[in-house]
Amino acid sequence: MSLTLTVTGDRWRTHLRAVAAANPGIVPVAKGNGYGFTLGRLARKAQWLDDQGLGVDTLAVGTYDELPHVAQRFGGDLLVLTPWRPFGAALEVDPSLADRVVHTVSRVEDVTALLARQPDARFVLEQVTTMLRHGLTSRELWAVAPILADHPGARLEGIAMHLPLAQGSHLSQVDRLLNDVVASGLSTTTVWVSHLTPDELTQLRSSWGDFTIRPRIGTDLWLGDRGALSVTATVLDVHEVERGDVFGYRGRTAPKHGHILVVSGGTAHGIGLEAPTGDGSLKARAATLARGGLDAVGFVRSPFSIDGKQRLFAEPPHMQASMLFLPHGAHVPAVGDQVDVRVRYTATAFDRVVVD
Repeated sequence: MSLTLTVTGDRWRTHLRAVAAANPGIVPVAKGNGYGFTLGRLARKAQWLDDQGLGVDTLAVGTYDELPHVAQRFGGDLLVLTPWRPFGAALEVDPSLADRVVHTVSRVEDVTALLARQPDARFVLEQVTTMLRHGLTSRELWAVAPILADHPGARLEGIAMHLPLAQGSHLSQVDRLLNDVVASGLSTTTVWVSHLTPDELTQLRSSWGDFTIRPRIGTDLWLGDRGALSVTATVLDVHEVERGDVFGYRGRTAPKHGHILVVSGGTAHGIGLEAPTGDGSLKARAATLARGGLDAVGFVRSPFSIDGKQRLFAEPPHMQASMLFLPHGAHVPAVGDQVDVRVRYTATAFDRVVVD
C-alpha cells in the first residue's frame, strides 16, 4: 500500500564507508527530507561511520529547525549551513546544544550580533563565491578580523565555501579565496568546502598543505550508488475501460480501450511535482517542449514504469495515489503488485524506507 524506498544494505554501507575513507575530514550533510532516507536515519548512519573509526566528528544540517531531528542520534558537532541571522529559529537553539552547534556567518554585522548574544560562539565565516548566494567579500572578511580581536572568547572554526555544481574546475577560485583568508589575518587554517571533485580535493590539499580541508558531502555520499536503491509503488486497483468511459476527479474520458491503474504515490510524496531543471542543453529544452505539448492535450508521462516503459498519467496525481492509463495490449499488473518508480530522491517523501 506504500511508496517504498528499498536499500540494499550491505552495498549501501560499503559505499558509505568507501566515500568516508576517501575523504578525510568528511562532513556528511543531512538536510531537507534527508535525501529521501529521513534526517534521523542519516544522523544514525553518520554516527555509525564515526563508530567505524572513519573520523566523522561533524554532521551538517540545512537549517536550525533540523537540529532536533539529528541531535539525539549523532553525538558530534552540528554545523548549520543556513547563515545565522539575528531573528527566527537561529535564536531558539536548545541551550544544551550551544557547545555542539557550529554556526555559519555570512555578514559582518551578524558576527557582531552573534558574539553579543554568545561571546563564546562557534562559527565558520562563509566567503561569497560565484554561486552568489551567501557570503563575505574579501573586504568584508578583512573587516571581521578586528571584531574577533575584541572577542577573545569567540571560536572561529574555519572558512566555508559553497561552490557551484558546474562551470569546470573550481581550483582557481578556491586559490583566490584562500589567498584572501591569508591576507585578512584571520587566525584559522581550516576550510569547509562543498562541490569539489576528488581530484580537486587532492590538488587542494597538495597546494595548501598547511590548511585542513573539510569536504561537506551529501548527494555523493548518500545517493552515490544508485544501484543500491530502488523505489516501488503498490498497485491499489485496476479498471478496464473502453473508449469514452468517464473516470477520475475531473470526469475525463478514456482515449481508447485499455486499463486505468491506481497506484500508491501522489503529490503528498512529491509525485508529479517538478522543480526547474538545471540542464540547459538543446535536448533538455526539446524534452520540456514535448512534455508541454503532451500536457496541453491531457497526456503527461508519469514516473511509474511498467514493462520498462514510463506510463502516462490518466489525470493529475491525487494526494496519495495516482491514476495511470495502460493501453490495450500492455501487461496489466494485479492488485498488490509492485511497479518501479523513478523519482528525485531529494524531493520525495517515502511511506517506508526498507534497508535489507
